Amino acid sequence: HFAKAVENLHQYNIWDALNTAVLVNKNPILGICLGMQLMAKYSEEGNCEGLGWMDGKVIAFKVDDNLRFKIPHTGWNQVYQQKNSKLVQDIPDASMFYFVHSYRYATENTDEILHTTNYEITFPSAIEKNNIFGVQYHPEKSHDIGLQMIKNFINL
Repeated sequence: HFAKAVENLHQYNIWDALNTAVLVNKNPILGICLGMQLMAKYSEEGNCEGLGWMDGKVIAFKVDDNLRFKIPHTGWNQVYQQKNSKLVQDIPDASMFYFVHSYRYATENTDEILHTTNYEITFPSAIEKNNIFGVQYHPEKSHDIGLQMIKNFINL
């Protein structure tokens, strides 16, 4: 839950340390699922502010065809590369990654979008800005292709 995560980051004095490590020291960071969402300015899940590292906001995932598209969005889906990145080196476009989420990232800033995914609508499923990387999907559950992404991140 977004609001609980923000509360915990403050309660355990991690908020300022994260901002220093990422924004001042420029350490690479990879946010996975909720970790990516926390990088946004705001979330509807708890109606609170996030870290604000990226331009986007987090909104409830809604679909019109609820017979074909279920929420939470759970399972394998393709991701489509929107720009080049060291994070996706040796990962083919349209690779399959594992998703499980009820909220999604939304932004007008297309420069931050690394991947998009279509699940009734097309939404940003990975973001990147400088040393900041976020993925809505779960590379740790995505077999060899996910392992390649984690290796790429480690080797940044």
